[in-house]
Amino acid sequence: MRVGFIGLGLMGSGISANLKKAGHQMVVHDARREAAEKICAAGAEWAGSPKEVAAATEVVFTSLPGPPQFEAVVKGENGLLAGMQRGQPLFDFSTNSPTVVRAIAPLFAERGAVLLDSPVSGGPGGAASGKMAIWVGGDEEVFKRYRHVLDAAGDQVAYIGPIGAASVAKLVHNLSGYMIQTALAEAFTMGVKAGVDPLTLWKAVRNGVTGRRRTFDGLADNFLLDVYDPPRFALKLAHKDVSLATQVGKEMGVPMRLANLTLEEMTEALARGWAGRDSRSSMILQKERAGVEMKVDKDDIAAVLREGGNA
Repeated sequence: MRVGFIGLGLMGSGISANLKKAGHQMVVHDARREAAEKICAAGAEWAGSPKEVAAATEVVFTSLPGPPQFEAVVKGENGLLAGMQRGQPLFDFSTNSPTVVRAIAPLFAERGAVLLDSPVSGGPGGAASGKMAIWVGGDEEVFKRYRHVLDAAGDQVAYIGPIGAASVAKLVHNLSGYMIQTALAEAFTMGVKAGVDPLTLWKAVRNGVTGRRRTFDGLADNFLLDVYDPPRFALKLAHKDVSLATQVGKEMGVPMRLANLTLEEMTEALARGWAGRDSRSSMILQKERAGVEMKVDKDDIAAVLREGGNA
């Protein structure tokens, strides 16, 4: 199948490479020409604009930082809408606003094309390995027709519901993670300041009833190490996701006290100039407020994870 792909950043580069490996003919575009060098060297065709991508393919995928970039790619001069053909679908892998995708979907329908919101979860590693969840909202028959293409990109593909439903699911997922992250930072700094060694405390709590669900293992990635560079997922992108989630809460009239506190924490971290650091860098703020310093050796952390069968 001739597949179009727009957005070849940390996520898009891995996803598009897997689609190419699956045997699809790829036509690609990115705001930075150099981002396409690797996949073009593997045989993909370069297109000079989103419009050209749509005109040259059967199905299009986008993987973009957020709603503003998505709207620019879709609506801009030489944008996707100008090139979409009747019956042609766009699967948007971006973490997007459900309000935005629901507003733009009718513009696709006017051309006889189809928009499906299809956010992914797995991080750059999952995008590269194909071990990635893909949640899809929109026309279910179109989803079924192109399911085999989606299966080449992720190992957990699921239809969620009408347009916008998948974006809501992704925001619930990401928001939950960052709220838990904020709570863990607060609880853990209390324990360390109360005199318990960080590694010993972590080993203990991860084997309690909550810890057996491995809630605490995320602390091993950055918080215990006190290492936030290079980022696995940038703070500025995480802040965007939580902002989108709180906006949905406002639109639906849902009180979101903990979510707004989490957003405030991440906003303060952005103000420190940490936009390009890992999304967990906001946890540093709680260490500072608590007056707690910790830096556990990565080999000691690895040993604990091996003991628990998680390494």
